[in-house]
Amino acid sequence: MNIFYCPIITTDQVTLDEAESQHAVKVLRLVAGDRIILFDGQGGKYEGEIDQPHHKKCVVKITKKENTPKRPFHLHIAIAPTKMNDRMEWFLEKVTEIGIDEITPVICERSERKVTNHDRFEKVLIAAMKQSMNPWLPVLNDQVDLKLFLEKSPPGFIAHCMETKKTPLKKCDLHQEKITILIGPEGDFTEGEVVMASDKGWMPVSLGESRLRTETAGIVACHTVNLLKE
Repeated sequence: MNIFYCPIITTDQVTLDEAESQHAVKVLRLVAGDRIILFDGQGGKYEGEIDQPHHKKCVVKITKKENTPKRPFHLHIAIAPTKMNDRMEWFLEKVTEIGIDEITPVICERSERKVTNHDRFEKVLIAAMKQSMNPWLPVLNDQVDLKLFLEKSPPGFIAHCMETKKTPLKKCDLHQEKITILIGPEGDFTEGEVVMASDKGWMPVSLGESRLRTETAGIVACHTVNLLKE
């Protein structure tokens, strides 16, 4: 069955927003009686059928509900946006498929992109959530300067390429419930940024021997944590 996103489901009858309604009625040409699946982004999976097909306000009758429990750990990746938007969108798509709970775009001194499109990124996450059949939608925070992020966030792990002592992430003891990993821009963090993070308790880690692109590093970090927490 086709999957749609509906963040607020409180009764046995809901109306899809305009974008989802148009996709259902205009693109997929669904009609009254056709069965679909709805995700609310909070672990809720609903089965339903089209009751009133309309390209702007498609009404769906809910027939069944299931809840997928939230996993016992919270993975947060704070990452510098890439210069090319398609690479950042690829990162968002893949980490959603792998499993992630929260994402924050952080602006660093060497960031090649200083402005992000929150609405566009949100759409990528929704599409990836539906494709992966995972009813939990990752939280996408607004972009923030690195200094402010470090001041407000509890310490986690910072992945950088400087020739200093680092622990491979795959060998870290990830016992904590909330795991935050900081990924820098293509030119890496500056020495001052690494020192600032270290002074606030962030643990330097490596993601392997190769020098990775920003989006690849984010995906490797996400995959590594998920494997270690299985």
